[in-house]
This record gives sequence, structure tokens and C-alpha cells, in this order.
Amino acid sequence: MRFLLALLLIAQPLVADEDIADQYPGSPLYQKPVEVIPHVWSAIGATAPPTYENSGHNNNLSFIVTGDGVVVVNGGAAYILAQALHEEIKTITDQPVKLVINENGQGHAMLGNGYWIDQGVPILAHVDAAHEFEDRGAQILDGMKRYNRDKAAGSYLAGPTETFEDRQLIEMGRFRIEVLHLGPAHSPGDIQVWLPQHSLVIAGDMAFHERLLPIFPDTVTRDWIETWTTEFEALNATYVIPGHGHPTNMAQVRRYTHDYLVYLRKQIQVHLDEGGMLDDAYYVDQSPFAHLDTFEELARRNAGYVYAEMEFE
Repeated sequence: MRFLLALLLIAQPLVADEDIADQYPGSPLYQKPVEVIPHVWSAIGATAPPTYENSGHNNNLSFIVTGDGVVVVNGGAAYILAQALHEEIKTITDQPVKLVINENGQGHAMLGNGYWIDQGVPILAHVDAAHEFEDRGAQILDGMKRYNRDKAAGSYLAGPTETFEDRQLIEMGRFRIEVLHLGPAHSPGDIQVWLPQHSLVIAGDMAFHERLLPIFPDTVTRDWIETWTTEFEALNATYVIPGHGHPTNMAQVRRYTHDYLVYLRKQIQVHLDEGGMLDDAYYVDQSPFAHLDTFEELARRNAGYVYAEMEFE
């Protein structure tokens, strides 16, 4: 039944709504984990920004039940989220969690690491993500404490225990798991977890679905597009668990990630060619993506950052 549900989600992606209430009120998790393909599960986060109501669970927390242990992708945005995910894993399998992989150095990937460290589980991340969390971890933790208040209890800074640069192969149970750093993308150290035998990629923040992606001051959109075109597309994945939004396929994440970046850069280029200044760049047309969640929060900010990037390219 769970597998059938996952296939339906892939065939007909759900329309997310940032106003939808917590969909799993008995748990700090925003949604109960679903089985995307056999033995690969994901707890889908809210498509809204992190809030007290969603406990900061606004990204996807995935795990692979290999037959010889469990591999978790993302430490979660708080200690209580990691703990809640572990409780769900225990209802599905008695196999121990043997590894946690952080998709990048952001809070929703690493602030729950402390829980897993307390369980004696090693944590793997890209070296750039580790540096990002080391540099900005205190600031990220303070931000989480502001919105999560009492739900931040127990959370502490804990970076990865292991790092890699290009790729790391994990063979566990019935699974061959390739942890890849394909190149620059959304934030430093973004990685993808590729299951070649199953044609499934846990894409991390390389790929977004159902919500507008955020662009950061240090995001280089030109490089993100290049990584997507030359490396990510080459995986030719059948199933994609994006960093945010329901599991889907490559066409959908391409539409809301690659195509959005290309579209916004074209709009900003026209604005620059016409001698436009930053004040007006915030208002370039992004209406083809206005139906996405977080559009109101992010569209103008994204345009400003892309203007600043492209002004001196």
C-alpha cells in the first residue's frame, strides 16, 4: 500500500500548500515517512519556511533499509526531529542505524546531528559542508532556537565525523550507495545520494519541487545550472527525492529548479541590457512560478541576488 502511494505521488505530484497544517500531529515530524520504492523511505517536510508549528521540518528526511543496517539522509533541523525519525525507523525495522549523511551544511541537514552522535552513529558530509557548518553553526543554531523555542531543547552543534571530496561508495546489505558531490549548486557541499541499481537519487538541495527555491548570497546560479546540465541530468534517474517537496521524477524537478534558474537569469539579463538598476530588478516578472509555495517570501530576494551575481559577470 505504501509503495502504491509513492508511485501515485511520482505519477501525479501533489500540489503542496504552505498553509496546510501539520500532517502528522502525533509527532514532531511534519509527515509520517512513506516508502518511495521498496526499502527507501522519506518523511516529507513542509514546503513552508521553518516554523514552530512544523518544528523546522521543512526538508525531506530519508532513510534506506539496506538489510544490514539503515542509512539516514539528513540529521534534521533539531534534536527532537532526529529522535522522532529514529522512532519511526524502529517501527519499520529492527536494523540499527549505521550511518547518517548530511546533504549540506545547512541547519535542516545538521542541527539534529547531536542526537545521532549520542547514539554512536557516524555522520558523513562533504568537506565544504563541514566547513560551512563550522563557520556558521552557532548562528544557524541561534536562528533555530528563536523559531523553535522549547522544541530546540537538546539540540547542540555537532558536525560530521567523516568527510569526503568527490564521491564515497557505501556497500551495505542489498544496496550500492554512491554519495556524490557533482559540483557547485545551492549551497557549499551539496551532495546527492545515488542508488544506481534502483535508478533513484536523493537529490538534496540540488533539486526542488512544489516550492520556490531560495538563492543565497553565495549561490552562483550559473555554476548550479552547469552542474545540473553536465552532471545531474547524466544520472538519468527514474525516481527523484528532492531536497524539498514530494518525490517525483526528473522532468518535474527540472521544471522547478533548472528551468526556474534559467528563466530568472534571462529576466535579469534583459533588465541589465536595458540599463535597469537593482531597485527595479526586484520586480522582474516571475509569474510563471507564482503558484509555488514560498514565492511571496523568496521571489524578490532571489531576483536581487541574481542581479548582484550577473551585474559583473
